[in-house]
Amino acid sequence: MAKIIALANQKGGVGKTTTAINLAASLAVLEKKVLIIDADAQANATSGLGFDLREIETSIYECMVNDADPAKALLKCDIDNLYILPSHIDLVGAEIEMLNMTDREKVLSKVISKVKDQFDYVLIDCCPSLGLITVNALTAADSVLIPVQCEYFALEGLGKLLNTIKIIQKRLNPELEIEGFLLTMYDSRQNLSNQVMEEVQHHFQDMVFKTLITRNVRLSEAPSHGKAVVMYDASSKGAQNYLNLAQELLDKHSRENAG
Repeated sequence: MAKIIALANQKGGVGKTTTAINLAASLAVLEKKVLIIDADAQANATSGLGFDLREIETSIYECMVNDADPAKALLKCDIDNLYILPSHIDLVGAEIEMLNMTDREKVLSKVISKVKDQFDYVLIDCCPSLGLITVNALTAADSVLIPVQCEYFALEGLGKLLNTIKIIQKRLNPELEIEGFLLTMYDSRQNLSNQVMEEVQHHFQDMVFKTLITRNVRLSEAPSHGKAVVMYDASSKGAQNYLNLAQELLDKHSRENAG
């Protein structure tokens, strides 16, 4: 039974797509079967894994709006065990087209239910907003992973996201949990990075992942080559960070299942 994790933060540029791609790739390297759902119209997860957006015939948009079969839309990545349900710029219009649908918050949930049994993990890369597509992702998910960048305005807007999560727990998905807060773009030489880390750990305590994602050139370069960092440079700090995060997540879930 797949564990479905949404990666969400309405603030852009926090390392959400980077985390979706590289956590998924690392889980696949650790022999889990993983599906990334690119639920962002910018389609950065799709292009970041080497797919040409102009050549995609069926995307998440067709699955959500036209009831296309998601099993036929899945693309196999160049890492064993890793697949993606790609996105497309058309997804921008999906929110308006979905307004008249019955159960419009549960459309993505229905799409995922058709393919989730084939996977151990389904990671949903959400768009940087709290619109209907993100609400769909949080309604479909078992948990939400929140990337927080170690920058000055890091905690700004988190209140709004946590409030949205509360509303969804109350009205649409009572099972939704917070998987954890992930500190990204950490630079140990900067006082600010350390201050933000302390502040996030103080606020959220054991909900913060122990793994830190440090600033890393290889991590920034990898998407332009259409690769996850573990394929681009497996010895880089970025690759090690995400492999550590994947292992931390697997350990956490095996403890939960044992408990």
